[in-house]
Amino acid sequence: MSGLVNVLVMVAVAVLVIVRQFSARRVSADSRWWLVPVILAAMALRSPGLLDAHHRAGSVMLLAAELLIAAATGAGWAWTTRMWVETDGTVWSRSTKASGAAWAAGVALRLGLIGLGLLLGIHQNSTALLLGLACTLLVRSGILVVRAQSMSPVTEPAASYGDAMIRQARKERV
Repeated sequence: MSGLVNVLVMVAVAVLVIVRQFSARRVSADSRWWLVPVILAAMALRSPGLLDAHHRAGSVMLLAAELLIAAATGAGWAWTTRMWVETDGTVWSRSTKASGAAWAAGVALRLGLIGLGLLLGIHQNSTALLLGLACTLLVRSGILVVRAQSMSPVTEPAASYGDAMIRQARKERV
């Protein structure tokens, strides 16, 4: 797959994910939360040129740093996401400003890695960024699912002041 197609796929997925995450979304463990990251990773791993043939050791180091930054970005994004349980027991999430800052920091660090690669003369293909995006999304989604499973669903709404009076009034009518 060409570099331009990889870049277009990355931009499209990133925009879609970011826009969706800053609105309230239901978190479900039954859905295939891992599917998009796995497809992106497969696309990245199928493409030739993931590693620079002339600078294999440096290329591996940059790719490892890319994946570490991607995992940290995904974890930061997931842990700064606001989550809550609705009265029907469903878990919802929405990214916060801190989530956006975690995403922006990850992008800045990745741009720094690209700059470092250019300084060292290591050719980096866009597949490394695609693999990093897959890692970010996989880590983020996995942490959100674990957080959602650990939240106890509310079986009935919390009692509020005056509930006992309403129940008595209903009993009196019968």
